[in-house]
Amino acid sequence: MEDYSMETIVSKIIDLVWQVKEGKIDKNDLNRDSSLIIDAGLDSLQLINFILLVEDEYNIEIDFDSFDYKLLEKIESFCEFIKIQIKKD
Repeated sequence: MEDYSMETIVSKIIDLVWQVKEGKIDKNDLNRDSSLIIDAGLDSLQLINFILLVEDEYNIEIDFDSFDYKLLEKIESFCEFIKIQIKKD
């Protein structure tokens, strides 16, 4: 069974950000309170790539039209959203 604890999801999300940023960000600079846009510095193209990686990683689908972009203000908020999406499937 997969480990979908908050700590595991936060860690994986930070890993995916690092992957999208091609290692140009220090993982230690990010935590559950970090913003995916401001602190991680994801631009629009990187954000799309990041969302696609998240969808693949967790086998979920994120609807860009209904997605609340305020969830990107904190990694923890985004991870809570991911947990809800996982439970839907």
